[in-house]
Amino acid sequence: MSMMNLKKILVILSLTLLAVCQAKTINDSLYVAPNINRTMLEDCDACGCAAGNGSSGFESLLNPQFIGIKYFAQHYKAKENLFVKDHTQDQYFNTLQVWGKIPLTERLSVYASLPFHFHEKRTMQGDVNISGIGDLNLMGIYRIINSKDNFHQLNGGFGVKVPLGKFDEKGASGVNPSFQLGTGSWDYQAALNYKFQKNKLAVLVNTDYTIKTENKKNYRFGNQWNYAATGFYQLTGNKNTIFSAKAGLQGEVYDQNKQFDEALPNTAGSALYGKLGFEASYKKFSLGSEVMLPVYSHLAGGDIEAKSRFSIFINFGI
Repeated sequence: MSMMNLKKILVILSLTLLAVCQAKTINDSLYVAPNINRTMLEDCDACGCAAGNGSSGFESLLNPQFIGIKYFAQHYKAKENLFVKDHTQDQYFNTLQVWGKIPLTERLSVYASLPFHFHEKRTMQGDVNISGIGDLNLMGIYRIINSKDNFHQLNGGFGVKVPLGKFDEKGASGVNPSFQLGTGSWDYQAALNYKFQKNKLAVLVNTDYTIKTENKKNYRFGNQWNYAATGFYQLTGNKNTIFSAKAGLQGEVYDQNKQFDEALPNTAGSALYGKLGFEASYKKFSLGSEVMLPVYSHLAGGDIEAKSRFSIFINFGI
């Protein structure tokens, strides 16, 4: 089965489940627990430079404490053959991950994710495929502020990425060094998340910054800054079932990669995406999906063009 067919199947599945999860009555509340702790986290879906390290985040407003499974797909166009002018070829980054966010105390939670990647790129010499386990992500998340009326909440987090995924030094010399299973380095992250929620409306603003370190091959991916703003609106819901739509913007900024402490050209970049999606829940189960399209893209000095992203997840609240 081709990757494009897999994406079509997942889209159809998400839309079908969306219809099933709609409730018959409308309520005046989002039915979201007052201790929502949703933070934007980067799961290093490819490795950590201009393309392929798209944000995936918690994606769950309805079940703030959870364990689950998520599929995340990214599509890029890259000038793999620099001797052929204006010729771009497809690159597909795919991730299936197990993730969870578990409370330790009333204010403190721990987040973890372990991805499995299966990536594909097309070149003049034929298709190239890699697959395997990615880097483990761990983060502690602390609720800094929670207003008495539960309208406002501020969360902060610090985390580390453990280099379990394979880093291929030869692959890093290509047009897209992110065509990897992992960075091969220990990376560190700080994150902030603000939430406003009242009645059927919720707004989430996230930002995080990741510091990359040099790996054993003397290669260092550029530091990364992510930011996002997402609005949620409950369309229908009752005691057991909720359905909400979401829309927003998400941006990413990447510094230059370095090798032997020398900056590498055409490795920095930035991109801005618009996104639409939904979340539905039934008792402790939640389902969500999201489609992202680029508003602006300038990656690897223009040699890489962001095309689209798609994600779908199912979580179990704990």
